[in-house]
Amino acid sequence: MTRVFILVDIEGIAGVVNAQEGDSGNPEYERARRLMTEEANAAVRGVLAADPDADITVTDTHGPYRNIIPEDLDRRVRLLRGKPSPLGMMDGIGGEYDVALFVGVHGRAGAGSATLSHTYTGNLLDIRINGTSFGELGLNAAMAGVYDVPVVLVAGDQVVDAEAHDLLGPNVTTVVVKQSRGYSRAESLHPQTARDRIERAAAGAMRMRDQVPPLRVAPPVEVEVEVSRPSIADMAMAIEGVERVDGRTLRMTCADMPAANRFLRLLTLLCSVPQ
Repeated sequence: MTRVFILVDIEGIAGVVNAQEGDSGNPEYERARRLMTEEANAAVRGVLAADPDADITVTDTHGPYRNIIPEDLDRRVRLLRGKPSPLGMMDGIGGEYDVALFVGVHGRAGAGSATLSHTYTGNLLDIRINGTSFGELGLNAAMAGVYDVPVVLVAGDQVVDAEAHDLLGPNVTTVVVKQSRGYSRAESLHPQTARDRIERAAAGAMRMRDQVPPLRVAPPVEVEVEVSRPSIADMAMAIEGVERVDGRTLRMTCADMPAANRFLRLLTLLCSVPQ
């Protein structure tokens, strides 16, 4: 039996272009969370078309991790949702999984014209792992790689498409559901068309999963982070082992990717402290 981990975010979903669509409490969000749920369902259908006996966990990774509508999700899967989430977006991943699929992915902070681009929070302007800038796609794929789990499908915009092939190789399956034209503007496929493409792509990705290697980051892992305000860097100096490179740049050498992930989780939490 194949164990499948499907990560779903909201900013890379077809039709989503504005930050309001990711914030609860308004009609724009209610529509976006339905679109998010249905793209997750499309990926599930594709996985099960290729492997009817697959055991699937869908993990909700946007904001409070409580966006996917449970009763509207395909009943053949389990849903991982809510916080606290010690490993962030990849909490729950482990060696029991065989393959991962990422849906609704957005570009890393500052990535060209990528719609709603950021990395975890708007206060982390750049994250470099062993000298290479990583966004959520790379960081999450590297966490999967710790457990030898390949990411075989990535769905998002054209910026994510290019990033996925750069990081994961030529055989990763990608689905471009929208062409980003700016931070809050994109030319999107109709949601149903996007779902159809994700479903077909997920089935194909499952059949080709042995051709995509896991993304592995060799230890030790040097993490450099540029934050938005010197006050965040001030607070981060309370973390043992952190070096301050300049007013807004921090560096830490971590034993491995899980340790790097924990460091980044702490920085994300510090960013939410009132200044």
